[in-house]
Amino acid sequence: MESMLNKLKSTVTKVTADVTSAVMGNPVTREFDVGRHIASGGNGLAWKIFNGTKKSTKQEVAVFVFDKKLMDKYQKFEKDQIIDSLKRGVQQLTRLRHPRLLTVQHPLEESRDCLAFCTEPVCASLANILGNWDNLPSPVPSDIKEYKLYDVETKYGLLQVSEGLSFLHSSVKMVHGNLTPENIILNKSGAWKIMGFDFSIQSINPSEQEPKFSCKEWDPNLPSLCLPNPQYLAPEYILSVSCETASDMYSLGAIIYAVFNNGKPIFEVNKQDIYKSFSKQLDQLSRLGSTTLQNIPEDVREHVKLLLNVAPTVRPDADQMTKIPFFDDVGAVTLQYFDSLFQRDNLQKSQFFKGLPKVLPKLPKRVIVQRILPCLTSEFVNPDMVPFVLPNVLLIAEECTKEEYIKLILPDLSPVFKQQEPVQILLIFLQKMDLLLTKTPPDEIKNSVLPMVYRALEAPSIQIQELCLNIIPTFANLIDYPSMKNALIPRIKSACLQTSSLAVRVNSLVCLGKILEYLDKWFVLDDILPFLQQIPSKEPAVLMGILGIYKCTFSHKKLGITKEQLAGKVLPHLIPLSIENNLNLNQFNSFISVIKEMLNRLEAEHKTKLEQIHVMQEQQKSLDITNQMSIPEETKANSTGNQLDKVFTNLQTEILTTGSDCKENGLLKNQRKGSLTLEEKQKLAKEQEQAQKLKSQQPLKPQPHTVTAPVKQTKDLTDTLIDNMASLASQSLNRPKVPSSSSFSSAPSMGIGVGFSSPVESSKRNGLNANVGFQTSGFSMGVGTTQNFFNSAGITGMANMNMLPTGNIPTYSTMSNTAAVLQPAQQNRPPDMSALDSLFGPQKSKISMNQLSQQKTNQWLNQFAPPQGASSSLPGTQMNVMGQPGFGLQGNPFFNPQNFTQPTNNMTSSSSASNDLKDLFG
Repeated sequence: MESMLNKLKSTVTKVTADVTSAVMGNPVTREFDVGRHIASGGNGLAWKIFNGTKKSTKQEVAVFVFDKKLMDKYQKFEKDQIIDSLKRGVQQLTRLRHPRLLTVQHPLEESRDCLAFCTEPVCASLANILGNWDNLPSPVPSDIKEYKLYDVETKYGLLQVSEGLSFLHSSVKMVHGNLTPENIILNKSGAWKIMGFDFSIQSINPSEQEPKFSCKEWDPNLPSLCLPNPQYLAPEYILSVSCETASDMYSLGAIIYAVFNNGKPIFEVNKQDIYKSFSKQLDQLSRLGSTTLQNIPEDVREHVKLLLNVAPTVRPDADQMTKIPFFDDVGAVTLQYFDSLFQRDNLQKSQFFKGLPKVLPKLPKRVIVQRILPCLTSEFVNPDMVPFVLPNVLLIAEECTKEEYIKLILPDLSPVFKQQEPVQILLIFLQKMDLLLTKTPPDEIKNSVLPMVYRALEAPSIQIQELCLNIIPTFANLIDYPSMKNALIPRIKSACLQTSSLAVRVNSLVCLGKILEYLDKWFVLDDILPFLQQIPSKEPAVLMGILGIYKCTFSHKKLGITKEQLAGKVLPHLIPLSIENNLNLNQFNSFISVIKEMLNRLEAEHKTKLEQIHVMQEQQKSLDITNQMSIPEETKANSTGNQLDKVFTNLQTEILTTGSDCKENGLLKNQRKGSLTLEEKQKLAKEQEQAQKLKSQQPLKPQPHTVTAPVKQTKDLTDTLIDNMASLASQSLNRPKVPSSSSFSSAPSMGIGVGFSSPVESSKRNGLNANVGFQTSGFSMGVGTTQNFFNSAGITGMANMNMLPTGNIPTYSTMSNTAAVLQPAQQNRPPDMSALDSLFGPQKSKISMNQLSQQKTNQWLNQFAPPQGASSSLPGTQMNVMGQPGFGLQGNPFFNPQNFTQPTNNMTSSSSASNDLKDLFG
């Protein structure tokens, strides 16, 4: 990379040094800035041609520089001859003014190191184009190396040279004397111009009709720059030391031959023995055949043969050459007309510009851009000609690349964008809007092109508004969204609302409908659809336009209308419009079809929404029920070691399997669920919260501790039991009759409910936890209950006992006689009595009730049991041996088994009844 940069730096430095050394100190540099070396020209290609600009006006020029270092090999008098010859040629060119002659913009200036003058901008000399690259920069510029002449350029170039010679011969009475490819310069637009008047010969009798010219004898001792190029010189110059206007025509023939033979001259001349060479050339010219001229087009071949004739009188003159059919090419004629365009009036110009679009496709692009486009854009200063010139300029723009368009066309188009008169300008731009938006830079679109569209929408001419509305959809995809949303759409809406023309209003709606796909959904819903309700007219065309916009929005995949918009705004607007009297049957059917589609979608979407909501609600309900059921299950899972929970679970299971019908079981469950009071629910909620806290706590780590032996306290439980039984029996006998619903007033059936007649006086007295809330009053049972309480597992530990009849027990008339029938004792199935273990205090370790029931039947207990098959019917409340109501599952509705823990049972069974009772009640 560094080497490349150094190479580039050295090249730039070398070029700069060459330019500086060549022009430094020359007065031309005071007014002109000299650029890069682009070509060479003049006699022997001695003149270097540079790009340049005028400092004051920035006008582009070409700077011709002759470096005096080229004369270092010559002696002083030879140098003077060369300088005099060059000066004479430039001064003669400066005096002459003609479109076919190179235009000098600054006369010759001489300095110590160089000669310099300035001309119109130049591309290269014809010799450079034909491959003669002497005195060119190294490497040769690519634009010269790759330059190829098109046929139309060749034809018109030769025609221009012929016209230049005609001017010199007829008007100036002058012979050029050295017409060669080196002295034909192609300017920037491609026109061929004549220069190099170093050896021009003025007529010695300008007033006479037949001019005469004096000719100098060829001097081979002179420097080559002081002699004309002998390869293009007529034979009479050398052989007869004479010249006339026909001598230049011979040179023209030689040039035509060289152009069609890649720059090769027709004869090679030995400058050391020039007389012998020309004598040989004369013989060849007299026998000139078609094989020598085979590369020359057939249309001009005979004319070239005449031009190269030995006899000057046979050669056609310049005026005759301009009229040969070879130059009647349509391209050459078109270019010729452009060169004379300034001489035409507006009518002639307009006729020519109208026919130009048919000719442009036949011309090469370079010719159009270099020769025709500058002539067209120069006519933009004439407003009357703009409508005729503009279509041709835009046609050329279509064939140009974006870079060429920006560089060559856009600078001249920008002022035209702002012209409002004549109106045809606006119409032409609108028709080519897609071209402008494609190739114009975004900034220029925003500043010049779109404002022109906005002016068209606001124009007073209905024709322009209609055309603009019809064209906008064709380039809507090229307009940026902010400009469309904030500038274009508001103007279309304004045109629709404010116009008095039905065509403009309908076209506005059609335009909106076509550009909907380029808009945002919410902009359409919030801005376009509400605008439709503001349109005042009710003509069928307008109504169908409104319907079209609704339908496009409704059916478009990107847009769509929400069901809220459909129900609240669209349908309330469309339905009244559908019954307008101006609509015919087909139009009415179109309205009804769209309305039905909207209603069907509205129904489907809202029905789907409601179904989804319904499904979600059902899922939520089922989830709530599952959560409610999962609370006691989680509680059971967290207290798997709790024996009392197992007792109640087993109790419920056995009740369901005893053979009673499902109706009674459902009744019992309903009673349990329906018997909770507000305080009970509050307590249950607190217990659930406590369970949740316990679940969220981290598991406890076991801590080592020493087990201390419990202190045994001897207590006479027999006396305590007898006293309690006596007191409870006396209370129940003396108590008045209690309604059957006193235990649980809210429950009609109390299958296994139990209660105590009064609060327990002391936990030490009966061994029960004082916190257990047992209800007062005796055992009660609802009407219709047939469950045997004493044969059920719910009366744990009492299955082998029977109730002694008591005569003083009050009789309840609401009780069914069959409700108190005792079932035979089931001695083959030992009951589960472990649930009662946790009801008594932990003062001393005790034997479990299961262990007690599995022991050998005690005679003391058997005396309370009835014989096998015996049964008794007890009216009224059925009491156990303690005078207490039977203990069942719902004895305490607030009871929660997880609040109790069961101590470890380590006691061995006792053989005596007294010891059993003592162990039983602790």
